[in-house]
Order: sequence, then structure tokens, then C-alpha cells
Amino acid sequence: MLFVLVLILGKERMLVISAMGSTAFIVFAMPRAASAQTRNVIGGHLVGLACGMIFFYTSLPYFVEYPLTIVLVIFLMVALDVEHPPAAGTALAVLTNEVTPNVFVTIMITAVVLSQCRYFVRKYLKDLV
Repeated sequence: MLFVLVLILGKERMLVISAMGSTAFIVFAMPRAASAQTRNVIGGHLVGLACGMIFFYTSLPYFVEYPLTIVLVIFLMVALDVEHPPAAGTALAVLTNEVTPNVFVTIMITAVVLSQCRYFVRKYLKDLV
């Protein structure tokens, strides 16, 4: 899945790809963790994408913008009960690289595919950590 993600997004979007790599780790190495659940993976990345886009269009200095983005991501994920730590990386990736509709769709499809893979093979997966 990550191979396809790299082919689609290219080398310029490595921050986004690294966030999805972290998601893959959580989903397959800790499949029973709360942050590996479908709702958290998809919801967390949606929150990360939204917060990153909000701050991408502000004109704050980067040393204010980056921490505020993370604070908002953490607050919203906890408030909405969709905690997924790699989504904070997604927010920073969006903030540093403008997200096009192609990137948005690719991130969400990847989140859905990873979540569904975990769901369908969950009886064969064990927590490795």
C-alpha cells in the first residue's frame, strides 16, 4: 500500500507518506489498540487534514503556526474521540505542503484501505508491542 502511495504522491510529499507509514505500523503492529480502530484512523486523519489546511491559509509565523496546529489537532481528536497519533504528522505535512484534492483523496483512501485490511485480518493479527 505504501509503495502505491509513494508512486502516486511522489518524493515531494514524503511527510504525508511518513504519516501514513506510522499509521500502517499502528494498524498492523498494535491492531487491538484504540488508535488502530477504523474510526480513529479515518477520523484522526480527517482532523489532521482539516487542521493542517486551516493553518496553511493563515499568515502566522511558522513558530506560532506549527505548535498551534498540533494543539488544535490534539484537542479535536480528544474531543471527537478519534485519537490517532500519526494524524498530527498529517497535519504538519499539510501545513508544510499545500494539500491538493489528489493528496486529500489519496490520504483518505489509504486510511480506509489500511483500516479495512486490519478489520478483515484482525483474527490473525496479534499485538506485537
